[in-house]
Amino acid sequence: MSTDDTTDASMETESQCGASADAETSTDTSSNCGASPSETSADTDAKCGASETASDSNSCGASTAESDEEAVGATVDDFDADPGGLIAVGLGPGQPEGMTAKARSALLDADHIVGYTTYVELLPDEVVEGADDIYNTPMCGEVSRTEEAIDRALAGHEVAIIGSGDPNVYALAGLALEIIESKGATASMLDFDVVPGVPAAQSCAARVGAPLVNDTVSVSLSDHLTDMPTIESRLHAVAKEGFTISIYNPWSRKRRENYAKCCEILLEHRDPETPVGIVHAAGREDEEVEIVTLQELPDLGETDLVDMTTTLLVGNEDTYVWDDRMVTPRGYETKYDY
Repeated sequence: MSTDDTTDASMETESQCGASADAETSTDTSSNCGASPSETSADTDAKCGASETASDSNSCGASTAESDEEAVGATVDDFDADPGGLIAVGLGPGQPEGMTAKARSALLDADHIVGYTTYVELLPDEVVEGADDIYNTPMCGEVSRTEEAIDRALAGHEVAIIGSGDPNVYALAGLALEIIESKGATASMLDFDVVPGVPAAQSCAARVGAPLVNDTVSVSLSDHLTDMPTIESRLHAVAKEGFTISIYNPWSRKRRENYAKCCEILLEHRDPETPVGIVHAAGREDEEVEIVTLQELPDLGETDLVDMTTTLLVGNEDTYVWDDRMVTPRGYETKYDY
């Protein structure tokens, strides 16, 4: 983040991203990209609208101001420059070699890179060194950092907004399009594009064998945008069917009860001996991989193995473990002799 100069925006703020002065008239603001007064209150150090209080904690690690950040600031009319470009890039599982060649190329071509702090720390050195500027916010700063990326693109920069896995799986590609629309801009104006990455379910499945080769459904347990009754309803529906299940964000300190309820629902509908692959921090230095049975899962909620970086892969009624690997038959055995 930039250093907070806290100047009187109505008199002294100099935009670095092309937004007109009308968008920057709140008092004591150092925003440089035309964020609204609601995003750029008295002690803001954002260049384009993310508040410094994003590091304060509430139920998901964002400040009250951050969690009320739905109001979009500058519109397309506040920018005088010719628009640049915006690309949403999926980093994949985490290690540089897990990134696609297209993702690496897109990041090297970007002037500015915007992302969640943890994901920025996963960037290869050559990408970090090649960027003109890298902007990051802590967890739950999704709206502010996405608007930051869009404002920079509207101001003429080539911008990449990054995330782990794939931009279309519990990520920000859709949000970016929503905010672009709300600003009166268009995706075509910014030459908006998405570079896919390997989603967590796929990268984690590869670590435990072949659990997802048949019908699969994904569920996120610690999604602050979804209430638990809705998650419970989805889990009941999915667990009763013959799907394998990939469970993202299974456990967090603020949502312990979600994990316990998930285990309860799964055991209500699935055999206790159902194999479950557990992959913690796939592709990172602290990666851990285990295969357990469903009945063992409840006791793992308070361990280091299960947290927000963990993905659970719950087998279906046909999934079995062979040679320390999960196997979910595709159905070939019913049609072919082998």
